[in-house]
Amino acid sequence: MLAPLTRRNFFRASAVGSLGRAGGGAMPVPSPPAQQQPATDTVDHSGHAAIDMPGFVGEINHEFNGFNPTDILTDFNLGDRVSTLENGQTLREYDIIAGDKQVEVAPGILFPAWTYNGRIPGPTIRCNEGDRIRINFLNGSGHPHTMHFHGIHPANMDGVFEVIQPGQSFVYEFDAEPFGVHQYHCHVMPLAKHIAKGLYGAFIIDPKGGWPKADREFVMVMSGNDIDFDGGNDFYNVNFIPFPFDRHPIQIKVGELVRVFLINMLEFDLLNSFHLHANFFQWYPTGTSLTPSEFTDTIILGQAQRGMLEFRYKFPGKYMFHAHVTEFAELGWTGNFQVEE
Repeated sequence: MLAPLTRRNFFRASAVGSLGRAGGGAMPVPSPPAQQQPATDTVDHSGHAAIDMPGFVGEINHEFNGFNPTDILTDFNLGDRVSTLENGQTLREYDIIAGDKQVEVAPGILFPAWTYNGRIPGPTIRCNEGDRIRINFLNGSGHPHTMHFHGIHPANMDGVFEVIQPGQSFVYEFDAEPFGVHQYHCHVMPLAKHIAKGLYGAFIIDPKGGWPKADREFVMVMSGNDIDFDGGNDFYNVNFIPFPFDRHPIQIKVGELVRVFLINMLEFDLLNSFHLHANFFQWYPTGTSLTPSEFTDTIILGQAQRGMLEFRYKFPGKYMFHAHVTEFAELGWTGNFQVEE
């Protein structure tokens, strides 16, 4: 019996699989289930060759979206305005606008997103521990929203009870602590919908004196795309767009210290993961310690868990990184590092 062709299965099939790199443009047709193989595998694998992950036919229109997941990797906002208070404390001000926006998440598929400053994830807010943070938030959306920051701050700055209605504004102000890798997101109910539609971003607090110097620093926010609003993800991604670093590998060099600020904002699935090929990394949970907790090649995270990982490559070549959940990887959460001499 054929599996039902649900809307979710339709979107998956029409974007990947037979419409991948080697496929044509015809609509895939469901095929009968394969015959069950005996316990001893008698299938001839000699003609099988290694290929990249399935992907989209065509390219995402990043100009239409107004943001590019590759640019977001290294786009750190140190403040729209920076000044010094009378007590000598650094004040960093950020202007954040929530809005409604159509985003192309797969070629030809538009998603009615909710954004901070017209992008997903929202601006990567970065500061030093002890800085005074002032967020001038304007709700330009047609829906109520807030900004909830992970970290330590007064109750009236928590972005939960002071719901900001369309057209209204609010100022969040607090001291940045503790140092580490954090995030912010809308906290209006239904919470899953507000996060899944794009209202989240990275919030990085550097320790006083900074972390040891790295040659490259990247922000990777893991999430999903529920494009038919059935409470399940149809695609998976880093920085909201599926497959970007698979087709456009991240460029690094042999021997460089690479630091990744990794955040899991995935809704509708309990766990997410990060796996690095042909290498191991130092893992700093939540980034709140200068001492790594583990030297590994795979880390598993629940929603809102995050941390910092560091690694170097010894040899040139193209190396994969992806969720170590096959479904997630084949539906968009996969990429490559291109390591050059």
